[in-house]
Amino acid sequence: MPDHIYKKIELTGSSTVSMEDAIQNAIARANKTIKNMRWFEVVDTRGYIEGGRVAYWQVTIKIGFTLEDTMGDSTVIEESID
Repeated sequence: MPDHIYKKIELTGSSTVSMEDAIQNAIARANKTIKNMRWFEVVDTRGYIEGGRVAYWQVTIKIGFTLEDTMGDSTVIEESID
């Protein structure tokens, strides 16, 4: 197995449903432009309170992905995530 080089990005997902849903939303959005995602770690969790109830959750994660070999398949093109 060749050595891998990883890059990390930090994203904050939100959801009115749950913390897990906020994580899934962030990963699903990143998947549109980031290739070779391998893992994530939760960095921060917070929520917004409205009327004495949780209105939505915000979860900040770091996503690790492998960089592709420029001699092999293709190079990674970094794009901003809107």
